Amino acid sequence: ARPDILYLRAGGNQMAANTHTLTFAASDAEKTLLGGESERYFVRLENALGVRLLTRNAGVTVQAPNEASAQRAVATLAKMRETLKTGQHLSEFYVDELLGLASGGPAPGAFVPSQERPVLIDRYGKPVQPKTRGQARFLQIIRENDIVFAAGPAGTGKTFMAVAMAVQALEKKLVDRVILCRPAVESGESLGFLPGVLSEKIAPYMRPLHDSLSVMLPTERLREYWDGNSIEIAPLAYMRGRTLSKSFVILDEAQNATVAQMKMFLTRLGPGTRAVLTGDESQVDLGAREKSGFSHARRILTGIEGIGQIELGLEDVVRHRLVREIIRAYETSGVRE
Repeated sequence: ARPDILYLRAGGNQMAANTHTLTFAASDAEKTLLGGESERYFVRLENALGVRLLTRNAGVTVQAPNEASAQRAVATLAKMRETLKTGQHLSEFYVDELLGLASGGPAPGAFVPSQERPVLIDRYGKPVQPKTRGQARFLQIIRENDIVFAAGPAGTGKTFMAVAMAVQALEKKLVDRVILCRPAVESGESLGFLPGVLSEKIAPYMRPLHDSLSVMLPTERLREYWDGNSIEIAPLAYMRGRTLSKSFVILDEAQNATVAQMKMFLTRLGPGTRAVLTGDESQVDLGAREKSGFSHARRILTGIEGIGQIELGLEDVVRHRLVREIIRAYETSGVRE
């Protein structure tokens, strides 16, 4: 446990004499999970509710300026513990949402965190679950629709979360196959000048999908799926002429599909199939005369039942903390591609 935080505050001042104190019963193991790494969740709770948490002794001692604040803090801790008991691991956005409820927010109709289990546990034993409000909404839209368009800047977890949902569906036998595809479009380089046969030329374009799968599944399990043709990664052009039934299909980098390619892809879908299309409309690598089929489809398919759309933003960027600032700086300078 950390040192008594009461003496670590700026200036070292203790709370006033009329402090109201409550104790939340929790074992040392529970306190470790509730507090998170470096007890960052406890610090967020303190800052949001205006209380102090003492963790050196048995349980968690809550010091607050009044009984109402102390009760809110204890109720929030209890809710966090209930969440852990369901199998879900706490995340910063989840805790922030709970704190918003405890302090009088969020506004009516705003997202309220659910107590669902992680999408899956990855090969390293870590839970794969949404890290932002936008990602949580993204997963909800996938569950509710057969076709989903997800737009947003780099680093928002579009591909990763979509692949997680696809693997979950395969593991639960909700689908027979997972098919991951991308348009093989150059980004400043030419396919013709890359060495090797066609399969070797397109391999770099498929690498991000391979990387996501290798995190989700143990090596042996992934090899079983490859050998059994239960998982397939292919360029978008290879979808022509096929009918994809009882499959979970992901079209990554969909902003680089032409209008004709997009129509071809969407009309491949058969019974029992779900499709997620992810793209960043600020990074279109098509020629000047080509129109992005992703933007076009999002516009003309709006309002059709069974087709969902979501736009993730800078607040959903979960890569290195500087990625968000880099994207913002480029947008401010007028460079969007």
